[in-house]
Amino acid sequence: MEQQPAGAQYVLTLSCPDKQGIVHAVSSYLFMTGCNIIDSQQFGDGDSGLFFMRVHFSAPETVTADKLRASFAAIGASFAMDWQIHPTEQRMRIVLMVSKFGHCLNDLLYRTRIGALQVEIAAVVSNHTDLQDLTESYGIPFHHIPVTKDTKAEAEQRLLDLVAKENVELVVLARYMQVLSDQLCTELSGRVINIHHSFLPSFKGAKPYHQAHARGVKLIGATAHYVTADLDEGPIIEQEVARVTHDVSPDQLVALGRDVECQALARAVKWHSEHRVLLDGTRTVVFA
Repeated sequence: MEQQPAGAQYVLTLSCPDKQGIVHAVSSYLFMTGCNIIDSQQFGDGDSGLFFMRVHFSAPETVTADKLRASFAAIGASFAMDWQIHPTEQRMRIVLMVSKFGHCLNDLLYRTRIGALQVEIAAVVSNHTDLQDLTESYGIPFHHIPVTKDTKAEAEQRLLDLVAKENVELVVLARYMQVLSDQLCTELSGRVINIHHSFLPSFKGAKPYHQAHARGVKLIGATAHYVTADLDEGPIIEQEVARVTHDVSPDQLVALGRDVECQALARAVKWHSEHRVLLDGTRTVVFA
C-alpha cells in the first residue's frame, strides 16, 4: 500500500466535564480525518469532575489547522469542551520581563538560542537598564519601561500595547521585581508565568534564602506559577529543590537558589509553550 505523505503536526488540548465517550470521540475524529496519533495523555480529576487530554498528531497535507478547528467544533460543543488546536511548528511568541537579577534571563535566552526552548522571544522588558547589553547581545529588542508609584498604570499600558503589537502569547517574569496590578493580571490571565525565589508557600517576601538560613532548612527551592491577583498564590506549574546542610552560608544558598530558579522556570516555559499545561481551578494538570 502506498504510504500517504506526512503533513503538519498538531497538538489538541481539551478539558471538559468527565463522562464516557470522550477518548472514543476524539480518536474516532482523528481517524476519520486521516490523522495519526503520535502521543496521547489524559487525566480525569475525581475532585473537580473534569477530564483533561493532550493529543499530539500528524495530519495529511490536505488538512489545515483551520479545517481541523472547523470540523472539530461540533465534537467540542457536544462535550462542552474548552479546546484548542495548535500547529507544533508554530513557535510561541513570548516577552521576558526582568529587573536587575539576570540569571533567569540569561538562561532563557541561551536555551532559546540553542533550540532547547521552542519559543520566539519578541522582546525583553525591564524597569532598569542593567541587562540591556546582555539582551541585545542575543539580538533581542530591549524595552526600558521604568515604574514608579505614579507611573505604574502608564507602564503597564505600555506593556499591554507591546504584547498586542508583537502578538505575544506569554509573558515571563524572569525575576521581575514589581507587583502586577489586579487589572493587568486579569487582562493577561493564564498568560503570565512568574518564578518565585522560594519553595512556596514558605519564606515569602524579602531575602527568602536568608530566612531559610535562619531557620536551618535542609531543602531550598523555587516555584514557577501562573500570576494571579493573589500575590504568589497562582496555580503552580513546576517546583525544584536542592538539598543543603548546616554548613552552607546564605551566599551559597543564594547561588544554589539561582540554579533551581533557572531550572524550574525553564521547564515551566517549555511545558507551557508546548501546550502541556492545563488549568484545573487553582491547580494545574501538566502532561510533561
